[in-house]
Amino acid sequence: MTALRSSTLVATLAWPLLASASSVTVQVVSANDKPLADAVVYLDSAEARASVQPLKHAEIVQQQRRFVPKVSVIPLGSGVYFPNRDNVRHHVYSFSPAKVFELKLYAGTPAEPVVFDKPGIAALGCNIHDAMVAWVVVVETPYYGRTDAEGRITLAQVPAGSYRLRAWHPDLPLGSPVSDAALQVDPVSAAAKVRLGITVK
Repeated sequence: MTALRSSTLVATLAWPLLASASSVTVQVVSANDKPLADAVVYLDSAEARASVQPLKHAEIVQQQRRFVPKVSVIPLGSGVYFPNRDNVRHHVYSFSPAKVFELKLYAGTPAEPVVFDKPGIAALGCNIHDAMVAWVVVVETPYYGRTDAEGRITLAQVPAGSYRLRAWHPDLPLGSPVSDAALQVDPVSAAAKVRLGITVK
């Protein structure tokens, strides 16, 4: 899939009533209505921030000289392990404001995880293998996920209330803001469609 990057971010929303309660289905599409896989989607509110809990264990694996997964989304305060399953050493780093760290040349799995203690987007790289790139999106909410091949994600057990629906994709131009739109969740299911400023051929 080839993506031509655009700086325009647009979000459009609709809320049909479905049978199951407190379930929010979101589809993320490109500017020309192509589904976007691996888009990060999350619902933000003061109540969501109050109930966020770090993951007990998260991993970003180095395998076949790639980061797996390429895009991760984790709640604030989560610790991430970086196991190296290659037969060469890697030097993992991030200079992003959301998290600055270095894991200097190593094999195996470092004893301590990297704790992501600021919200935002951290770009990862390997100082030895320039083609290795990944992203970690750190969110202050328990309602988050990544879209599937059809650009869809369903967030379950979302309490009724007012939220900011936010979405981001790694093919957006560097430094692009996260898409942001208001979403009211009633005690019924909701659906939303987010259009990002990426043109996919």
